[in-house]
Amino acid sequence: MVIYRGIPISDIYSREKRSKIMSKIRGKETKPEILVRKFLFSEGFRYRINDERYPGKPDIVLPKYNTVVFIHGCFWHGHEGCKASKLPKTNSEFWEKKISDNVTRDRKNIKILISDGWNVIIVWQCEIKSKSKREERLKLLVKQIKNSKKENVT
Repeated sequence: MVIYRGIPISDIYSREKRSKIMSKIRGKETKPEILVRKFLFSEGFRYRINDERYPGKPDIVLPKYNTVVFIHGCFWHGHEGCKASKLPKTNSEFWEKKISDNVTRDRKNIKILISDGWNVIIVWQCEIKSKSKREERLKLLVKQIKNSKKENVT
């Protein structure tokens, strides 16, 4: 039994092995983020990444289009209806609270960004996982970004 943040967790791995596994999970520079950034750059978009000046530190900030893009992992951000967001059976109370807190924080940050006049786009990890879905989603992303500029002009 391992105690994590005061919560007992039964684990199939040793403390050292679990620590090594969890250290590999990154909050930025993830494969989905890099994939979306490379695509946008190839389409001529210029942006800032993980800008701390904005609530939620958006993955991509496109000031010219007054748009921020979050690339969310389905599990970590509680993507409703997605099989990748299924919670583990062990230590379910911990994970429910963790994901619920993430979702609440995301909603709060999005609300602030919108009230500050930003257009907010969320790209879910499952939307860009397969090649066919990825092409479709990235084309839609470009349309969403370009349409946000038109909305700001009028």
